[in-house]
Amino acid sequence: MKVVLLAGGFGSRISEESVYKPKPMIEIGGKPILWHIMKEYAWFGHNEFIICAGYKQEYIKDWVADYFLHNSDVSFDFRNGKNEMTVLHSEMEPWKITVVDTGYNTMTGGRIKRVQKYVGNETFLMTYGDGVCDVDINKLIAFHRSHGKTATLTAVKLAQDKGVLNITSDYAVTSFREKNKTDGAPINAGYMVLEPAVFDLLDGDACVFERKPLETLAARGELMSYIHEGFWQCMDNIREKTLLENLLKANAAPWKRWESEVPNL
Repeated sequence: MKVVLLAGGFGSRISEESVYKPKPMIEIGGKPILWHIMKEYAWFGHNEFIICAGYKQEYIKDWVADYFLHNSDVSFDFRNGKNEMTVLHSEMEPWKITVVDTGYNTMTGGRIKRVQKYVGNETFLMTYGDGVCDVDINKLIAFHRSHGKTATLTAVKLAQDKGVLNITSDYAVTSFREKNKTDGAPINAGYMVLEPAVFDLLDGDACVFERKPLETLAARGELMSYIHEGFWQCMDNIREKTLLENLLKANAAPWKRWESEVPNL
């Protein structure tokens, strides 16, 4: 399946770095978070990516264009007035990457609509370019196929940091405990499986995918959630970037599985 990655937003909440580059290109562990997301999908055998670029889209294109050179051992021979390059060894992944300029101010639904011709008439995967997860992509796909609906999104419950009060009808506090993630409402974590019928619900650059299109699918009974109880973390600010960096440094990053054996597909 093709993987569509939304990577065109401004990243204003992490402007310390996004002023220089698109948020998906901000590095954790020396690699863009976009690379980490692509490695997640590739570990499950999904190696064809369509990147919906926008803000500073040239940064993403330059990174993709240079990726082969930067991950290969090369020999340059300038003798005899020539510039001959020989690739001696490469650590390249078997990826196909299409980078599409989907517009500077285009909203999420508009960006997906703009890549329709590259997706074609087939089921596809989609997620946001600023969050990592340890969801089992192939189990997610199997769940989607099992119910036959138009769309499946991955839902997670975030841990909360406020105390929970149990209060009686006369307002007396009977107990207090720390809040945990089971108290939170599920949120849309991305990592979606979508049928091509979703393109019919996208009506221009101003279309916000998370509003009318998903609300319409929900009203029609065509939107399902795959409950993920494992790790998920977005990178909206420097604090969250530092959290992800620290997990990588401690060799405790749940999403980083690509040094392990590839699962059966």
